Amino acid sequence: MKSFRRRLLILGLTWLASGLNVFAAEPIKPEQFAKLQALVKPDQTEDEWAKIPWMTDLWQARQVAAKQGKPILLWEMDGHPLGCT
Repeated sequence: MKSFRRRLLILGLTWLASGLNVFAAEPIKPEQFAKLQALVKPDQTEDEWAKIPWMTDLWQARQVAAKQGKPILLWEMDGHPLGCT
């Protein structure tokens, strides 16, 4: 079992050392920035979901939904939805 761990350690260290020769990407030139920003920035039609008054407190959302007679949409995923881990 010790030899397996030793081989695994050597393999891991070799893998880490091999990644040291990776070169960084070319920096964005100032004259290219506006064009690239326009490509990735959502336009008005892609940002409609941001206009919804999302709530992060489930109990408060249940109370508001009950008062208004509306359903609740739960958006769940792995990890904290606000990125607070």
